[in-house]
Amino acid sequence: MTDKIVVFSTCANAEEAARIARHLVENHLAACVNIVPEIHSVYRWKGAVEEATECMLIIKSKRDLAERLSAEIAGMHSYQVPEVIALPIIDGAPSYLNWLDHELSREE
Repeated sequence: MTDKIVVFSTCANAEEAARIARHLVENHLAACVNIVPEIHSVYRWKGAVEEATECMLIIKSKRDLAERLSAEIAGMHSYQVPEVIALPIIDGAPSYLNWLDHELSREE
């Protein structure tokens, strides 16, 4: 088990997704954010089944940054209840995991 995580978050549109992704990487809360455009979501909101086209963020970070990362997403997000789901990275290529460590540090 590593200390790395993958965080999923959906956004209302590509502009919001890009703004949040760039902010997270610039502030060393994410080493990389993939933006998956135009996913179709079906969900229940306020008692009704809704459907929307959204963008999915796939965020690579680490566990000790999860709380700050979640707070930053919430502060920048247009949704009343933004999705922020973190999954552990059990294992990975050592070179990639080392790169994540380097990019998530505040040292340049």
